[in-house]
Amino acid sequence: MRATSRVCASLLGLAAIFACVSARAQDVVIVANKNVTLDTISAAQLREIFTGVRSRLSDGTRVVPVLLKGGPAHEVFLRKHVGENPEEFRTRWRKAVFTGQGAMPKEFDSEGALLDYVAKYPGAIGYVSRVDAAGKIRVLNIFP
Repeated sequence: MRATSRVCASLLGLAAIFACVSARAQDVVIVANKNVTLDTISAAQLREIFTGVRSRLSDGTRVVPVLLKGGPAHEVFLRKHVGENPEEFRTRWRKAVFTGQGAMPKEFDSEGALLDYVAKYPGAIGYVSRVDAAGKIRVLNIFP
């Protein structure tokens, strides 16, 4: 019975590891206010928007990035689309604020709050793990 307990414990441990890996492997959905007329955004434009380098899309639409305060979707977005970890990202924005070159993007505790904000404010662009608010916001596809 003892060997069976060890096997079960090992299997549960492996399952937990795989669950963490799959959570980290998730992707995010890029969402924007309906006034954004584009359906696609380049990976470079997305990075530039969220690093404060760009404030307009290729069609001239002014955009304002909004963020989640933390969590798996936030970490995946930063790693995959910005190329930074949360601390590097926060440091970049703090430097911009300190030098007067930018203002920290608005942050939200939940994906629902972020989606509500994006739906209400023209030019808002953010990310979530999934979208249930179809019709209220625009989903942007990313191309290389």
